[in-house]
Order: sequence, then structure tokens, then C-alpha cells
Amino acid sequence: MAGFAEATAVTRVGEGRYSVLLDEAFGFAEALNGGYLMAVVGRAAVDASPHEHPVSTATSFLRVAKPGPAEVHVEQRKTGRTAATSRVSLVQGGEPVVDALVVTGTLDAAGEPDWTGEAPAPALPPIDACCTFDSGKADRGFADQVDMRFDPSTMGWLDGQPSGRPEIRAWFRFREAHEPDAYALALAVDALPPVALNMGARGWSPTVELTWHMRAVPAPGWLAIHGGGRLVTGGWFDEEVEVWDSAGRLVAQSRQIARMGRPARR
Repeated sequence: MAGFAEATAVTRVGEGRYSVLLDEAFGFAEALNGGYLMAVVGRAAVDASPHEHPVSTATSFLRVAKPGPAEVHVEQRKTGRTAATSRVSLVQGGEPVVDALVVTGTLDAAGEPDWTGEAPAPALPPIDACCTFDSGKADRGFADQVDMRFDPSTMGWLDGQPSGRPEIRAWFRFREAHEPDAYALALAVDALPPVALNMGARGWSPTVELTWHMRAVPAPGWLAIHGGGRLVTGGWFDEEVEVWDSAGRLVAQSRQIARMGRPARR
């Protein structure tokens, strides 16, 4: 089991070609977390770019990625002084499992927002008043890598009492000594359980497409993650996530479209 930086590391093997060993520790029942895969894709895009940060990533999840060897293919579309755009594919077993359009740029870590709107960061209960989500299994995979503390008011689905509102909120950090960075944000925007669980969904809810934006370089410390949704219909739901850092700044935003989870067939 590698640390997050090692688990998302890519090795250049040719022009626009990278090798990676996908780590089972960032998955659930052998299906790797989408945020983890976006972190891998982002590292390759940044390595092939003159800019430091993946400021926009639009990702389509085509197939389930499994632990083990894979390749990342980066095709440069445009390179400019302030932004570069590339098409990035994660390929495993000769088939693309993730396709992404990644825009890279360089954010000023000391920069201050010109305008933030009227709404402050949504309130979360103190960390000590939040609950953990422990499956009780000896090898919990993803849960062994991240320390998440959930707002109890959004976790009624665990006890068979979903709130009827598509929302989940939590504090987030790594269990290892790894402070938030661009790739941690990629993981954080897809770290929550599906908000549709509070609408009665059960089982795995596969993400079909997820777009996330890096808005600022995060400060050290806990991240606050706020997930919500606007519409559940026809077996589909959307999920919008905001990530706020310890300095109270909005550092990442995402929106995804996903299928409603259903119990596994017997």
C-alpha cells in the first residue's frame, strides 16, 4: 500500500505516454475511486504542460478501472501563456477506461479573490461532533486512506432513515502526512458517498461524467466538503460538490451526472 503521492505517480515512457500502477487501496470492491483516477490523469496532464495546476477537468468514465498496470495518453490540443488544453486517456488492457479534457494553468498560492459572492462557506459541525463511517472490515480500502468525519444530520441513510434531501457533508484529510494539493482536491470532489443515498438509493451509483474546477491552492489542514443535488429523475441524479480549505476559501467545485444505485442482483 503506497502513500497518495506514490499511488498517483506517473512515469513518462515516451512523448505524451505515461505508465502508472493503479493502487487497490483507493478503491471499493476492486472498482477504483473516480477522484483517484482524476488525480492520476491530472498528474500526467500537468507533467506534459508548462503550467502547474489542473484548473478544469471534464471526465467521462467509460469502464471500471481495476488495480494494476495502466497507461496514460496525453494529446496536446493548445498551449498558451496562461492555459493549456489536452485530451487525456487512461488506458487499461488496451481499452480506454477514462477520457478527460484537462485545462492546466498556474494559480497564485498567495492570490486573494476579487469577488466571492455573499454566501460564506456552509457551516459544518465541529470535527469532534461528526461521525465516522466504518464498514467494520479489516481491509477497508479507500476508508483506510482518508479520514472523513460526516455531519450526522446527513447520514440518516446509514440507519435506514434517509433524510429525503440529496446532501452529504464531511470533513476530509489523509490519514498519512499529506497536506492538500491539486491532486488531493481531485480526490476530495469524489470522496463523499453518493448524495442519492439520502433519496433511497442503494448499492453502487456509477458516475458517468464529472467536471471539476480547481479554484485556489489549498491551505494546510482539514478540507470541508459539501455535496448536494438538484434533480433525481429517471434513474439519474446530479451531484454538486464544493470544497473549502482551512482558511475558509473555496478551493474546488464539481458537478457530476450518475446513475441511481440499485441493490446487487442475487
